[in-house]
Amino acid sequence: MKSFPKPLSAKEENEMLLQCKAGNKVARDTLIERNLRLVAHIVKKYNTPDRETDDLISIGTIGLIKSIDTFDSTKGIRLATYASRCIDNELLMMLRSGKKQAREVYLYEPIGSDKEGNEINLLDVIESTDEDIVDIFEIQENIKRLYTFLNTALNEREQEIIIMRYGLSGEKEITQREIADKLGISRSYVSRIEKKALKKLKDLFES
Repeated sequence: MKSFPKPLSAKEENEMLLQCKAGNKVARDTLIERNLRLVAHIVKKYNTPDRETDDLISIGTIGLIKSIDTFDSTKGIRLATYASRCIDNELLMMLRSGKKQAREVYLYEPIGSDKEGNEINLLDVIESTDEDIVDIFEIQENIKRLYTFLNTALNEREQEIIIMRYGLSGEKEITQREIADKLGISRSYVSRIEKKALKKLKDLFES
């Protein structure tokens, strides 16, 4: 990574972001150039024998450019955090495009209904017989984000119900009725808490 320029300081980055937002092309180019180390760092995860590193860096740089063009500092997240997501997304899309049957994986995507007629969302319940490297990378990243959001966005009761409902943290997956009996509350109350918690998680994954 010695061939890449050093990252900007926090103060320099903020100044460049302000100038970039005002339409300064030089500031935009500087932000791109000074964040190429981040691209190279993320690309390491995707290095495979059949992929050239330079190609991966080119694709990752597209994600970096998109992140700089769409970054909103008012949302309270760092550029590096937002850029990392965009770079990851661009690389994953590129890798997916090379598969014969590409498929999107979202932790909150509905996958059917249970015997009680409730919609089942795909959170940590991801089963696949395909050991494709793309799926492995995406699952690992989403699981990390999921557990972070569980601890920071959900209250204690919401965490408890989501963990039991979807078998997270080594727990056995159980039905809403079983959760209700275990906690001494109604099934409809469990359902309301679950839906509210899933909505919070979905909003965070989409932000």
